[in-house]
Amino acid sequence: MEDPMYSLQDVIRCDLCETPVPPKHCDICHIHLCTACVRKHLSDQSKDHYIVPFKLRGIITKCTKHSTEVCKKLCTTCNIPVCRLCVASSEHKQHEKEGILTLFETKRKLMQKDLQDLEKSIYPRYQEAATNIPVQRADVNKRSKKLTTALDKQGEALHTEIDTIIQGMKSEIDDMDAQHIAALDQQEVAINKTIPKIKQVILDLKRLLDTSDVCLLSEYTSRTEKFRNLPAQFQVTLPTFSPQEINREQIHQQIGSLSQLTLTFLLDKPRILTNIQTECGYLRNVSCLSDSEFWTCSDDHILRLYNLQGKFLKSVRTTSWITPLDIAVTRLGDLVYADDRDTSINLLSGTQRQTLITLRGWRPQNLCSTSSGDLLVIMTSDKDKQTKVVRYSGSKKKKSIQWDDQGKPLYSSGYGYKYSSENRNLDICVADNDARAVVVVSAAGKLRFRYTGPPSTPRESFRPRGITTDSKANILTSDCDNHRIHIMDQDGHFLRFIHKCGLQSPEGLCVDSRDNLFVADNRGKVKKLQYYT
Repeated sequence: MEDPMYSLQDVIRCDLCETPVPPKHCDICHIHLCTACVRKHLSDQSKDHYIVPFKLRGIITKCTKHSTEVCKKLCTTCNIPVCRLCVASSEHKQHEKEGILTLFETKRKLMQKDLQDLEKSIYPRYQEAATNIPVQRADVNKRSKKLTTALDKQGEALHTEIDTIIQGMKSEIDDMDAQHIAALDQQEVAINKTIPKIKQVILDLKRLLDTSDVCLLSEYTSRTEKFRNLPAQFQVTLPTFSPQEINREQIHQQIGSLSQLTLTFLLDKPRILTNIQTECGYLRNVSCLSDSEFWTCSDDHILRLYNLQGKFLKSVRTTSWITPLDIAVTRLGDLVYADDRDTSINLLSGTQRQTLITLRGWRPQNLCSTSSGDLLVIMTSDKDKQTKVVRYSGSKKKKSIQWDDQGKPLYSSGYGYKYSSENRNLDICVADNDARAVVVVSAAGKLRFRYTGPPSTPRESFRPRGITTDSKANILTSDCDNHRIHIMDQDGHFLRFIHKCGLQSPEGLCVDSRDNLFVADNRGKVKKLQYYT
């Protein structure tokens, strides 16, 4: 639809000087302004003004509680527009607020980036992949015909005595074709299922970019990462036929050999990339400093840094000479550890050491560094042994998570093993060993689900220890007693086990930037595993 501002029949002009196509608008006075007249308009201090880009005219509204006021800010806690009286009121005083114009510009930039990403990069890749499936399917038939033709020629030379063998080999081809077609069908279904979703997101984004509803824009969150990676691809080793000269005494061997079809999807048995024996007899946790270096936390008072060749690089002693309960590497590459003796959280940056947090009446159990740079600390009270997760920004407490909607504890009481990880969707995932569950809450602290293992696993045998998340928002937790690792999706649905790769009492977990999994065990070993193709 043509913007009325640029209509040839009725060109919109500045209300002060008649300059055509004014770029600004006063959303309180409801007049159009050219750039030169903005200052003149603002000089009238007898009333309020709010200058916005012309296309964003109408973004501010009258306050529903104070009829004489307009809303220039949005309470992001309540997701409602607020006026200056609302901002100063007790209802919103402690809430986070953001300027509506700033919010619009920020969200529009995000949506424009996402739209460009979806239209220029992600959607074309899906289209290309979907188009390529029929071509691959046709190639399967062509190759199959070539193979059967070669077999027929060889069969005619051998006459009736080899017909049975030939027919058997054709059946093998049919079976392999069926496997290949089934794999292609599966891939096509996954791609075609996602394409409409992407198209819908694109349509939604285009509609949102034209809206002036601040509440709708405030609720917008990017879903682009969900589509960035195509569904699992596979590699295929195509069968070939190698005819040989006929030897009647060795007919079967003379017919030739038919290689087998090979499909590669996900790794049923993860690949061990590195297996390092550390100097420690027992490892509590491991945390990646980079893709080639990692810190370890053991049953002594020394934190150790290793590389993938198993070379010991550096060590740090805790000031209390007590075993640290946990470690975490921040997004800036600093090391954080929890000290049980003085109930402190300490930061190691280069050669500098500082105490970030000192707890009173609570003992730290676990640390997790988040994508935003915050720290999540699992702690247990000295008095009643209740457990909570507290989010810190530096040494400032931001949020405490302890109770569900019914006022019941989210986590088990006592000093049992508890480890945490922040997922890509900002969920907080806690492996609660005593509760025999992985407890997942939203960033706001609302319980999403409890994972107690797949249906085939008795809950009594599931005692999770370490926990981490990968780039696909899957959750991985170590099942120490059963010598395996559970993988579930971000909604708690069991996907598969990681086992059959020499795991022995796995404990601490972390992943590097390539989704390689680091596993620390109670024998002092660290394994680096590849569990994706």
